[in-house]
Amino acid sequence: METYPSYLSAIKSGKLFEVAYSLRSRLRECDLCPRKCKVDRTKGELGFCKSTDEMKVASWSPHFGEESPLVGKSGSGTIFVSSCNLLCVFCQNYEISHLREGTPMRPVEVAQIMLALQEMGCHNINIVTPSHVVPMLLETLLEAIPSGLKIPLVYNTSAYDDLETLAALEGIVDIYMPDFKFWSKPYSKTYLNAPDYPERAKEAIKEMHRQVGDLIMDENGIALRGLIVRHLVMPGLLEETKEILRFIAQEISPNTYVNVMDQYRPCGSAYSYPQISRRITGEEYRLAIRYAKELGLKRLDPRVRFFMVF
Repeated sequence: METYPSYLSAIKSGKLFEVAYSLRSRLRECDLCPRKCKVDRTKGELGFCKSTDEMKVASWSPHFGEESPLVGKSGSGTIFVSSCNLLCVFCQNYEISHLREGTPMRPVEVAQIMLALQEMGCHNINIVTPSHVVPMLLETLLEAIPSGLKIPLVYNTSAYDDLETLAALEGIVDIYMPDFKFWSKPYSKTYLNAPDYPERAKEAIKEMHRQVGDLIMDENGIALRGLIVRHLVMPGLLEETKEILRFIAQEISPNTYVNVMDQYRPCGSAYSYPQISRRITGEEYRLAIRYAKELGLKRLDPRVRFFMVF
């Protein structure tokens, strides 16, 4: 089995350069994500994500709080990109996404970060919220690969992704990690300002799975290629959880690696919404895990959760 990152073949064939050029051209009437703002980001015009044609980086480091196959012994090489194309009202990275904290960086500068994380022993390069900066991400790879980048690339996303953009990434991204947030339009409209989110997320995750399949790990349990799906359990919304898990089991694959997350806490403007102004209870989380197992999802992230319920 070939285990080297997909992007190494993409740069040899010339595909990586062609895709980077093509996606950058779309910034002139930006349609990279489902928002389709049609602004000219190359001239500084700002759409929903309020980003130009530069990538802003908020922080980077080996991350040990990610899924077990990403973390291993040396951590996931995580790069937090400023801004977001979704902007959840409860975002736990509010300063990064809504307030857009970060430093504009040229592709060569981000490439140096990737190489530094690889040198630290990180098992992968994990780009958090890449949907609005895909052209710049590929330009970064064009700088980093000739200098020796050779670990898997993780596309860590809200799942609010455009199918055409995702299709262009085939053979470049090794690991897709979408977070499927809500199943129904009303909740998506209220909490994400994106009533079309459920449909976009479903089609995006299907496309991601088509490209990379179920998660493949090496003999040490480190992720090499494939799909990891996250779902953050929300207070009082277990029916949403049940439908999302059913979709994963029945329409993606029962062999999908799933992280059912319990760490919701009210952040951002969540306290303005009574239903989500509290943490989840232990019982809500136990029911979510039970639903997953009843649906036949056996590849659940194994880390034991501990939290206080007040």
